[in-house]
Amino acid sequence: MKDVYRHPTIRSLAAALADVAPSSAKSSVAAAIEAATPTSTPEYVLCGALQLLFFLGYSYLAALATAQAYEWISEGSDGVDIYVRLVLCSVAGFLVVCTVPILAKWMLIGRWKPEQIRIWSLAYVRFWIAKTLIRSNPCALLFVGSPLYALYLRALGAKIGPGVVIFSRRVPVCTDLLTIGAGTVIRKESFFLCYRAHAGRIETGAVTLGRNVFIGEKTVLDINTSMGDGAQLGHASALHSGQAVPDGERWHGSPAQRTELNYLRLAPAPCGPRRRASFCAITLLSVFLLYLPLIEGGLYLLAAVAPSLGKVLNPSVAASAGVVTLRGLFIGALAVSLLFFFGAVLVGLLLVVTVPRVLNRFLKPDTVYPLYGFHDRVHRVITRLTTIKFFVRLFGDSSYVVHYLSGLGYHLSPVEQTGSNFGIVVTQANPSLCSVGTGTMVADGLMMINDEVSSTSFCVSRASIGSHNFVGNDVAYPAGGKTGDNCLLATKAMIPLDGKLREGVGLLGSPCFEIPRSVDRDSRFDHLRTGDELRRGLAAKNRYNIRTIGIFLFARWLGVFLVALLDLAAFELYGAFANVPMAALFALSLLVSALYYALVERCIAGFGSLRTTICSIYDPYFWLHERLWKVAALEYLRAFDGTPFKNVIWRLMGVRIGRRVFDDGVHISERTLTTIGDDCVFNTGSKIQCHSEEDGTFKSDRSTLGAGCTLGVGAIVHYGVTMGDGSVLAPDSFLMKGEEVPAHARWGGNPAREM
Repeated sequence: MKDVYRHPTIRSLAAALADVAPSSAKSSVAAAIEAATPTSTPEYVLCGALQLLFFLGYSYLAALATAQAYEWISEGSDGVDIYVRLVLCSVAGFLVVCTVPILAKWMLIGRWKPEQIRIWSLAYVRFWIAKTLIRSNPCALLFVGSPLYALYLRALGAKIGPGVVIFSRRVPVCTDLLTIGAGTVIRKESFFLCYRAHAGRIETGAVTLGRNVFIGEKTVLDINTSMGDGAQLGHASALHSGQAVPDGERWHGSPAQRTELNYLRLAPAPCGPRRRASFCAITLLSVFLLYLPLIEGGLYLLAAVAPSLGKVLNPSVAASAGVVTLRGLFIGALAVSLLFFFGAVLVGLLLVVTVPRVLNRFLKPDTVYPLYGFHDRVHRVITRLTTIKFFVRLFGDSSYVVHYLSGLGYHLSPVEQTGSNFGIVVTQANPSLCSVGTGTMVADGLMMINDEVSSTSFCVSRASIGSHNFVGNDVAYPAGGKTGDNCLLATKAMIPLDGKLREGVGLLGSPCFEIPRSVDRDSRFDHLRTGDELRRGLAAKNRYNIRTIGIFLFARWLGVFLVALLDLAAFELYGAFANVPMAALFALSLLVSALYYALVERCIAGFGSLRTTICSIYDPYFWLHERLWKVAALEYLRAFDGTPFKNVIWRLMGVRIGRRVFDDGVHISERTLTTIGDDCVFNTGSKIQCHSEEDGTFKSDRSTLGAGCTLGVGAIVHYGVTMGDGSVLAPDSFLMKGEEVPAHARWGGNPAREM
């Protein structure tokens, strides 16, 4: 693909290919791919059965402990006594939940070592239990970015030096193989898992980072990679297996290559052990005294609106009141779901548009502050409040998202409304320092990186995207990006931070290179984007989007209602049959949620398949795609990663999927346009996206993956793609539209090519 763009005429392309053909053929013969490890259906079924038994057993123990704790809490004599009991139970429960994954890892695995584990085998079941417990640990959610997170990883066996700061929520699993030197910084959305799934097996390997290393945002470190002291890896970059960055060198790209660009331009600040210790102490106190008691204390509010629940909290009342009717459970679940869902939506929306604006008064742009102080706290609160996914999904892909982002603090004026100015996934560090020019359209996955962080300091800066741009999927846009007006920033493109200001061109790849800004095919619908045609199309799209927002809210509320109904029924069965029905209903809530949202999606699509098309964003068929993206609740599927049950749910959602497919966290955007063969392997963060949207023109086509294909960590497969049997796409690669990968070939890079 890069050759095609660099040589736009047939004559120049033929000459370029003639020059490289001999060496390319020689390398393709030499680069043999290791044979896939075979898997069997009996092992597949047995693995699923053991995973189900583990989940049910864990759910039973959790439900039993929760019920016993609430019994003791309900015996409190007054509000103060109840609060003290809540705090004690919260602390005890939190410590137990945090300790169990550590104990399980050491008991089931011992020390991780470089090895290969056959998928679906008994050894894999042990791997899956350890991985699931480690990733579900609340430490991985509450303490990311603090010294407490490094302590948790050390307890799991990682070798981490002092002063390390990790902001990525992608929790490493094979921690004994992870080495991080003192003063190293790992930014958000970075993968350093120390394992990968490949061709029927789990492969574990080392990730070694020296002292004072910098890892940018949206990066991937494959197994058997290393970086020397003072080395840097830029944003949207990847180290493939076997790559090593020498001391002091700076690399970027996918796969990474050497650059002179400095990604760590922030001066250090005083940040000693006392500051770090006080930050940890305040964090723990906030979690133990406020966060956890408020969550657990919410059950008493449930009891207030659902009196039948009060019997569970007071066993003496339960004994004298008799059995609650199904009508009572229905009314209780209805009241609870309405109060909590719509109450949380209204209160949450009010908080996210007011609190960050007030807190921003305490931060000055381009001012260096020390980590773990007051300004750092303010910055973290702003980031967390303004990156709540629900509200962006609620307003995204509609005319109303610009009002929401403006409410957060984005500078968008004057707005040129298209009805699809932003997608349903937009994140930023500080919205008040984000600017997007007039007429710019943004697809899903934009990450505005307008903060800089070292191991001791941080600052916030302005990040600006020019006017009349189109920004593709999964673009990380840093402050100081060298792009101006009228640019096409393609999917997964690395934004340049040096050189001339790019204007009137397209940018593709990592590191990026210039391509044409637009093509004639995408201009066929330009007449619909001006004048009366635009007004009519936009008005019709707005009416459709209002209905979509209503469907989204109703579907999410109904999901909460179903879960509340199951949970209230579980509480009513407390004490019966050794609490087995109670635990079963709690466990069933997760399965019901996944099946419910699969059914919702199929109903919206009329139980039919999407069709391949090229159309305007003002075509009602495109609006159906937007509705499916908005209503889909794929976050529930993460609980099924690495299990056979994930494939069952994909089938229910319309994916044509083969047998024994291993899915560790793939995202499939158009389920009914995707075909997957037997024994495929998908790593976490990989994506199959059967559509593209550029400048108001929407295109979709089928993508087919043959048997035994492997998608690496963070890899993206675009629309109209065919991957032959046994082919491999390397980590963080972008396989562009229309590519045909031969059987048993290995492709990689951004854009992907044969490796």
